[in-house]
Amino acid sequence: MRQMILMVIFLSGLSLVFLDQSHGNDGARTEIETRFSHLLLPDLLEFAYLSNPSIIASKESWQIFIENYRIGKSYPDPKLTTTYFPSPIETRLGPQDWNLTLSQAIPFPGTLAQRGKVLAADVNISKLKLDKTIKSMVTQVALAYYELAYIQTAIAVAGANLDLNISLSKIGKNAYARDKAYFYDVSRARAQTAQIQYDILLFQELEQTQKTRINTLLNRVPDASLGRAKNIVARDIAYSLKEIYDLAMLHQEDILIADETIEKSNEAIRLSRFENLPSFKLGLFYAGIGRPEVANPPGNAGDDALGIQLGLNLPLWFGKNKSRNARALARREKARADKRITANQIKERISRLWFKLKNSKRLMTLYENQLIPQALASVQTAETWFQEGEGSFSDFLEVQATAYNFQLSLARAGTDYSQALVRLEQMAGVVLNVKSDQTPKEISHEN
Repeated sequence: MRQMILMVIFLSGLSLVFLDQSHGNDGARTEIETRFSHLLLPDLLEFAYLSNPSIIASKESWQIFIENYRIGKSYPDPKLTTTYFPSPIETRLGPQDWNLTLSQAIPFPGTLAQRGKVLAADVNISKLKLDKTIKSMVTQVALAYYELAYIQTAIAVAGANLDLNISLSKIGKNAYARDKAYFYDVSRARAQTAQIQYDILLFQELEQTQKTRINTLLNRVPDASLGRAKNIVARDIAYSLKEIYDLAMLHQEDILIADETIEKSNEAIRLSRFENLPSFKLGLFYAGIGRPEVANPPGNAGDDALGIQLGLNLPLWFGKNKSRNARALARREKARADKRITANQIKERISRLWFKLKNSKRLMTLYENQLIPQALASVQTAETWFQEGEGSFSDFLEVQATAYNFQLSLARAGTDYSQALVRLEQMAGVVLNVKSDQTPKEISHEN
């Protein structure tokens, strides 16, 4: 249940508040780390959520766009300029020693508000990218965990079969000594034992490699200690392929980003119309006037000058204005086409994952219910026939090797199933083994 709740939170991207509260919480990470001697997927997800630097980087990127929004919708800074005249300019009232100008650019009314709408779309896109980063992290950790569980299961299966093969080698030697087996059979038993020993060595190295991958996802040192992963229980899927398509169109971040990009393009078209309107400039001019060196100065001689400035930016280059509008329209059409491309690519990936999920399920059923029980029964039968002299030692070796391969294949099929389901959940944006009370159609209608 805890795993399901965590997956719901992460896949829906609703735990950003939790991220804010837990960011830098070393105590929480230390407490989780004490449980790593027996690995559980929820513990790994929590730890990665607190530590993974890609999430922190994405969150800070979101903050950057928030600040860009606040900056972009503000008025330009006023300008203050001053001029000092080493050789003062003589005027009727006296020499002009210096002047001071304070000016403020004022966009056409509504321009800043419209620019804010464009920048708000960037904020929403950055937020969606943060959600996508979280879901990607969840998927990567889950895939690595399931792969580790498979490798550790394979080591256990190989170890059990190694003990059996060692026993078979001894039986083969004794049978050969009594002329009940051929030398080829003894050699084959030794070869099978060596092959299983190689498999164990290979799986052990793969186990360490997989632990290193998990540690890097968790932002831990590569050789940090990790225990045994809990055995995987396959979760049944509660949705049809059509429903998963619909869910992906509602929840997949790439689709939502495309929608936001289209909306941003619409706002940019409106902004281009404001940019084709004049902007204003309001200023205040002050000049310091000295005393004139004349015999009969006027009564207001030496009075400083004060003036008000009003400027107007005239967008008279109609070709430039037209191109600005055309550029905004082209970006919108590109965004719409990009959304269609993204939707088609997502559906194609979902289709491939659906096939892999169903095929893995069929293989699990085949191995678990038919092939492995039949192989184990054949091992017992072959052993009985060999002991009674009615079967050959070669047959005994053959069915035992077949049972071993079937056991590994079952573990692989189970892992492939779980990994395909995780990838499908990442695409759909919901946990697929528990069906929501709302159908995709109802959710779409509400949105």
